[in-house]
Amino acid sequence: MSDVRVTVQRDSEREERVVTTGTTAADLFQGERSVVAARVAGQLKDLAYEIADGDAVEPVEITSEDGLNILRHSTAHVMAQAVQELFPEAKLGIGPPIKDGFYYDFDVETPFHPDDLKRIEKKMQEIQKRGQKFARRAISDDAAREELADEPYKLELIGLKGSAADAAEGASAEVGAGELTIYDNLDGKTGELCWKDLCRGPHLPSTRVIPAFKLMRSAAAYWRGSEKNKQLQRIYGTAWPTKDELKAHLEFLAEAEKRDHRKLGSELDLFSFPEELGPGLAVFHPKGGVVRKVMEDYSRQRHEASGYEFVNTPHLSKERLFEISGHLPHYGESMFPAIEFDEQNYRLKAMNCPMHNLIFKSRGRSYRELPLRLFEFGTVYRYEKSGVVHGLTRSRGFTQDDSHIYCTKEQMPEELDTLLTFVLDLLRDYGLNEFELELSTRDPESDKFIGSDEDWEEATEALRQAAEKQGLPLVPDPGGAAYYGPKISVQAKDAIGRSWQMSTLQVDFNQPKRFGLEYTAADGSKQQPVMLHRALFGSIERFFGVLLEHYAGVFPAWLAPVQATCIPIGDAHVPYLQEFAAQAKAKGLRIEVDASSDRMQKKIRNAQKSKVPFMIIAGDEDMEAGAVSFRYRDGSQKNGIPRDAAIAEILDVVERRVQV
Repeated sequence: MSDVRVTVQRDSEREERVVTTGTTAADLFQGERSVVAARVAGQLKDLAYEIADGDAVEPVEITSEDGLNILRHSTAHVMAQAVQELFPEAKLGIGPPIKDGFYYDFDVETPFHPDDLKRIEKKMQEIQKRGQKFARRAISDDAAREELADEPYKLELIGLKGSAADAAEGASAEVGAGELTIYDNLDGKTGELCWKDLCRGPHLPSTRVIPAFKLMRSAAAYWRGSEKNKQLQRIYGTAWPTKDELKAHLEFLAEAEKRDHRKLGSELDLFSFPEELGPGLAVFHPKGGVVRKVMEDYSRQRHEASGYEFVNTPHLSKERLFEISGHLPHYGESMFPAIEFDEQNYRLKAMNCPMHNLIFKSRGRSYRELPLRLFEFGTVYRYEKSGVVHGLTRSRGFTQDDSHIYCTKEQMPEELDTLLTFVLDLLRDYGLNEFELELSTRDPESDKFIGSDEDWEEATEALRQAAEKQGLPLVPDPGGAAYYGPKISVQAKDAIGRSWQMSTLQVDFNQPKRFGLEYTAADGSKQQPVMLHRALFGSIERFFGVLLEHYAGVFPAWLAPVQATCIPIGDAHVPYLQEFAAQAKAKGLRIEVDASSDRMQKKIRNAQKSKVPFMIIAGDEDMEAGAVSFRYRDGSQKNGIPRDAAIAEILDVVERRVQV
């Protein structure tokens, strides 16, 4: 046996080793139970991979991002094996790892029932305990077709091969541009084949290495994400390196479920999604309308103080506008189909920027007008697939708080700095305080991006410098830029630690060129402005949903649809509280009197369910003293507060935008 020289790399440490031919990655990391795979020359490999001379090998721990994906993908295979053992007629779709878990799609006659998931999970536990080995083998396309003749969806993926990753979400876990591979699940003792699946891998060495998992739910999902294809049944699960981590994740999910904005929206009578309207289209009820109006009014007030000018644009335009902007060729899949009338095609607008360009172009512009900051609450429409529509946070119709700033190149650095500071300060006013910034750049290998290398480099560097001034973590997002320019996305963490993409800020040299925008410079020459795109909330609807979940429906008083509910101890106290409410309303407060026939304790429970910041209670003693009593959300009470002082306390909390 000959010697093989390898380098074992752990972070910045490198260790040279000499091993014998046939040594595997598992041999290199023997005894290190947390290592589940290896990275060789940048490629993930199974631990069964035989080391070649000159290899640089890095251990992949189960707790790393790659390790978690391998764990979850291996668990998805165990689930698919369990399904086919229990439901032999089930045909396999795709089963990739996803954030915090995995799923697998199946073609079955009858949708899965919760009891089915319990049976499948029990069968998975049996397979896990058997210690089946995951064994990789390369296979030709023809041989794969022969072996998988009874799996029509796998045959389709084989036909797509190199383009499969683009044709179906998650397909890259199964096939790639190179050779096809099948993973066999082999009996740990006899080596007998138990199950197999088309897959790129890598996988865990054995099912016994799977520490903790749970099946979560089933749902319908169209094959390859297209409504034109057959509807399959998707089972979601989660898997973690330890049982404690699984328990913590399930507790987190339970808390997140309590905060689900769709559930709270219904319970608090804020908004709904009528079936008659179609998926992703919400209607706001009066209470939701109040919250939305407060959000918009405060945003308008802050924009006006910062030198923005308000504009309005229509909901549709001739299709030609979006050809000029570049959206139709580069973004057309996310736009609704054309509407034909007057022998022309019109489109519902998916973005406001082309129309703002027309406002800039409507007359001659001087350098003295720049920076010109245009602002609009503009409603847009995007064709989101039904499978990804999710309440207010992923809608088909929504209103962006959209700004487009036109400035000179000299003004750009300061304007970006001011913009980003403005965005972060306003988000903090709404109660979000933990941020990181994501810098999305173009992929030089992709043809989806327009414009010169020089423009992209200048725009990207300007954004980078503006981001670094904020002193926040800056995360790279290679290839995530818009087709016309790089962007910074503000990622905000909510009360339970989830990260949400909020505001975006983009530098665009390309649309001004496409629209022929220009201004007269100080020397009389015609110059092209820089265009900055900025959506602060992203959309009013999405931001509403995020805040609703962040606060778990317990809005601070300044945002609450009802800031105080007056609860009389008896009917004789109703007129007194109505007089108090009128006095408070005259000060701009949103206050109601519960004059219903319910008992006092039920009125208190109703106010608690509605998550009202203040309950104002009055009885005989309060009336005689010209006072009221406060009951707070936490159940504590303060009695005998003079009416003027009570109103002043509520006003103070509202004006300071603090939680009670």
